[in-house]
Amino acid sequence: MNQREASPTSGAAFEARYRSAPDPWNFATSPYERLRYREILDGLSRTRYRSAFEPGCSVGELTARLALRCDRLLATDIAPTAVGRAQFRCAKSGNVSIRCGDLSREIPEGPFDLIVFSEIGYYFSSNHLAAIARELTRTLDADGEFMAVHWLGHSRDHLLHGDEVHRVLEASLDLARINGHRAPGFRIDSWVRR
Repeated sequence: MNQREASPTSGAAFEARYRSAPDPWNFATSPYERLRYREILDGLSRTRYRSAFEPGCSVGELTARLALRCDRLLATDIAPTAVGRAQFRCAKSGNVSIRCGDLSREIPEGPFDLIVFSEIGYYFSSNHLAAIARELTRTLDADGEFMAVHWLGHSRDHLLHGDEVHRVLEASLDLARINGHRAPGFRIDSWVRR
């Protein structure tokens, strides 16, 4: 196993988490997560989106909720076990496509009019996150919206704190910030094309 694979932020590490627990972060049952989902949906600037992208979809709890607001939704996760659970969770949503994906290796082409970048930014270094943000910006439609949501606590698995993630995004996205606030335990910021 090389050093990258042994890292707590590697695909292998995430896959191991999902194999050892069906929902390692309690996305389906946590009051924190329910509040976060509600804040995300309430914070979207439009009621409907043509084509959305949700990287790091985990077991599909947010995905299922976003599907109700999108004509098409592409969701990805680095862990195959998580993808399988998300596919099962969203099986009745014909407008949702869920597949394995690693933002370090591949950014979907788009175009998207919504990207929900939630709870994944702190797994990248500042430079890597900045590069990913610039690539994601290129996939947005002219009327596209980019929403970022991150926990404000500390974890030994995180390379960046949630506030640092949002500072990197602000500096890297060639977009105008339209919204932002701190909720109990997390922050949400949204940007659109200038």
